[in-house]
Amino acid sequence: MDNNFASFTESAASILVVLPTNPRFDEVAAGLSLYLSLRDKALIYSPSPMTVGFNRLIGVNKISQEVGNKNLAIRFTGYDATNIDKVSYDIENGEFKLTVVPKNGLAAPEKKQLDLGYEGALFDLVILVGGVNDASFPILSDPEFSTPKVAHIGIRTLESKREVMSFAAPGASISELTAKILREGGLEIDPDIATNLVMGIEEGTSNFAGSDITPETFEIFASLLRSGGQRTPRIKLSPSSFPPGSIPGKPMPQPIQKSQEVKIPKDVEGTEEKEEDVNPPSDWLQPKVYKGTNVS
Repeated sequence: MDNNFASFTESAASILVVLPTNPRFDEVAAGLSLYLSLRDKALIYSPSPMTVGFNRLIGVNKISQEVGNKNLAIRFTGYDATNIDKVSYDIENGEFKLTVVPKNGLAAPEKKQLDLGYEGALFDLVILVGGVNDASFPILSDPEFSTPKVAHIGIRTLESKREVMSFAAPGASISELTAKILREGGLEIDPDIATNLVMGIEEGTSNFAGSDITPETFEIFASLLRSGGQRTPRIKLSPSSFPPGSIPGKPMPQPIQKSQEVKIPKDVEGTEEKEEDVNPPSDWLQPKVYKGTNVS
């Protein structure tokens, strides 16, 4: 493994950390740790949406499904572009002002139709995390990513047709390898980064049950704990944790209905008697007066 990862990243002014399609927990933990370590000049991207299972990772909300940092794009979603007469801009007090003028008699775009985003990519370095081959990273087929340098971090060498600077090395998990790379490069490992790497190692090794576990795995794990890493176990949910009716396919409990008046059964000897209500006679509810009895 090449040990100049730090110098490789220092020479880049803008870095994109890329996760593979349908990433595993270990890959997301490692990618976020790299992003947090390089956060001043890095963005992190995933072609797949983040699911609930990744929510305990620190910084998961920073993972974007859009790549772009070069041009700001303004769109009016659901607005007919032919309704626009002209667009102009001004500089007022050093601030940019864009004015959209609709045609006579037509309404201007509404604020809720305004959609801001970025288009175009301007990165000096792209860091691929995990994956198997080029198919794991569809973004590489974009012509805009034909010029940046590409590096790869993983426990298996990436099969790629592109020229890739490989930092791959055998290991129990990508998070373990990432921790080692950051340590050797003198890059920051704060408590947030350490916590992500701790969780990534635990998930990537199936709680240290993997066959690739080595003494170095435990040494790196211990160093992350000393750096402030916290063990955050996965929360296991049970059906009892959800309110009634929230689980699809499970019927709602039937409400308890008011009991019907109970009837006195017929005489067991077969003689028919009139069924009577079990409700007490009305005079039972009246106060009673009892007189004392003389005892001789």
